[in-house]
Amino acid sequence: MVCPYRLDGTVRGRAGRTRPLGRAHAPEAHSVLSRAPGLPYVEDVATLRGTLAPGSPDYVYLPVDIPPGTAELKVSYTYDRPAVPPGVPGNALDIGLFDERGTELGGRGFRGWSGGARTEFFVRADEATPGYLPGPLNPGTWHIVLGPYTVAPQGLSYEVTVTPTPGAAGAVPVPVYPPGRARGRGRDWYRGDCHLHSWHSDGRRTPAEIAGLARAAGLDFLGSSDHNTNASHAHWADAAGEDLLVLLGEEVTTRNGHVLALGTDPGTFVDWRYRARDGRWAHFARAIHRAGGLVVPAHPHADCVGCGWRFGFARADAVEVWNGHWTPDDETTLAAWDARLTASGRDGRHWLPAMGNSDAHRDPDVVGLPQTVVLADDLTREAILAGLRAGRSYVAESRQVSLAFSVTAEGGEQAGIGERLAVGEDTSVTVRLEVTGAPRCSVRFVTDQGVLYTAGPLPVSGTGTVEWRTTPARASRVRAEVRHETALGPVPGAMAAFTNPIFLGPT
Repeated sequence: MVCPYRLDGTVRGRAGRTRPLGRAHAPEAHSVLSRAPGLPYVEDVATLRGTLAPGSPDYVYLPVDIPPGTAELKVSYTYDRPAVPPGVPGNALDIGLFDERGTELGGRGFRGWSGGARTEFFVRADEATPGYLPGPLNPGTWHIVLGPYTVAPQGLSYEVTVTPTPGAAGAVPVPVYPPGRARGRGRDWYRGDCHLHSWHSDGRRTPAEIAGLARAAGLDFLGSSDHNTNASHAHWADAAGEDLLVLLGEEVTTRNGHVLALGTDPGTFVDWRYRARDGRWAHFARAIHRAGGLVVPAHPHADCVGCGWRFGFARADAVEVWNGHWTPDDETTLAAWDARLTASGRDGRHWLPAMGNSDAHRDPDVVGLPQTVVLADDLTREAILAGLRAGRSYVAESRQVSLAFSVTAEGGEQAGIGERLAVGEDTSVTVRLEVTGAPRCSVRFVTDQGVLYTAGPLPVSGTGTVEWRTTPARASRVRAEVRHETALGPVPGAMAAFTNPIFLGPT
């Protein structure tokens, strides 16, 4: 049967009558997939049509009644893309699915999300399209969720086709997740990339392909972070191994910014259907922490619609300062992060560590550009997350770049990245950076006052050591940057690597 939304804001029922809708997307309009008593269940099709106006709700729910005996549910959709004036966003419509358990915030009924990456998907008990969860197709009211990411001035007209297929249900698979430990080297520096997208969201690579690229980039660990779905979690076990730790998670993609739920328990889903004004973020940040994960705002100064972080940093454990190839967005994020370091006070007790990740989706995105290098007690989920949370880390553009950064007092006391050198205000200290793999790059030492020391370019070998003497009275913290050459005079070059700070002086 067909139960279309009309573009004039009405819905046509079975008897051909029309009734007005409050909005063209009115959720009370039902597509009923059913059978008459005593008749066999045959494949039925429902087509739902409507128009969304500029300013429509962030999420629109289309209810569909699924009858008993459904073995597979297929959904496809299209929408119009009218021409728009330069600088005005056109139409972009996301899609997902909730089952009979409902659409309440928290995601109890969540069955998958593909955003705008796919025009069709299916769900069965034993299998589902990447981004969707296999499982029972229980009878009841399911919902197609539409997310009008941007709507053109002319409006957005859509058509959704829902096809249930009768038959015997397959067996629901038991998920197998990657182990929380890989073969480590004890306490050592481990390299990772924790912002990666597979074909379970809008990426084009399988978990196996991503893992192969991670190994080629010299990574010890990676983080799975598909948009608004946990569907990939059960597909990483074969890609992990003794040489590669896989941290599970999600990129929670809201209309007010994106955040990595990094290293959460297997199967954890974090809802994304709220804005900062709704006052729900603290609840979901706590949920990430309860699941053992870190809260990491991603690309907080990105200028794409809805990408800039608007929830504040009070709940964050770290922040993604470097995202993919170094751009002006990253320069802005670096400056804002550095300002927060200063605002955190001299004791540095509430500072927010920096991370860097590739955000790789497809060719030519480079897995491991950049990568976070963290000092951890071992190559385990708990140890890596503890090192990231403590800020014992630096960010480098590739496996070729390595840093050793420390501060030593005249009495021999020493501290490393993320630590404090607790000596007197007037104690002379030596800041030392050893660099490999950064030919012709310059070194800068950045303090709470700004850049206080800049060294000349490293030799073409890319290896060198830079030292600088200061006191805690002059610098309450210091971090290092390694930058490429630039042809623009005083403008700093693109980043090759940077460290989290070392704090100086008494607490």
